[in-house]
Amino acid sequence: MREKLVMQAQAVLDFCRANDFTIAAAESCTGGLVAAYLTHIAGASDIFERGFVTYSNDAKIELLGVDAQMIAEFGAVSRQVALAMAAGALWRSKASLAVSVTGIAGPGGGSADKPVGLVHFAIAKRVSVSREQLDFRALHHEENFGDIGRAEVREESVATAFRMLLQAASL
Repeated sequence: MREKLVMQAQAVLDFCRANDFTIAAAESCTGGLVAAYLTHIAGASDIFERGFVTYSNDAKIELLGVDAQMIAEFGAVSRQVALAMAAGALWRSKASLAVSVTGIAGPGGGSADKPVGLVHFAIAKRVSVSREQLDFRALHHEENFGDIGRAEVREESVATAFRMLLQAASL
């Protein structure tokens, strides 16, 4: 899987260079793996603008501006929070694209409503920005990988984030 992820990271960087995109990542359950795979490639600094590892709810609130009430209402692993994380990464960076990942890698932490292996992803593409408002388009994806193991959920999440980044031109 790791060699495949390196190849996917290269494809994302090539795609972004061809389309004049830069990337910010907002990661929870992947703990920085999206950033790690992208920066494994020499020369990634012209594309990868920054990463936010926001593993705790407080980090999501403080670093990305995710609303605490939103987390309380929907939970950190939700469509709403994934979209807010991606928007926050755009707002707090100069990137033109942001990817977010929030989920339950396991082995514990799941519930009937949110089982181990459930991961929410979002891509946000900057349209314009002013001092008062960020204008962007976004795409959400939900995946349930199942209880396949912590490392496997995290690696599958990176692969999914890379596939979503490759769809950014259509946003």
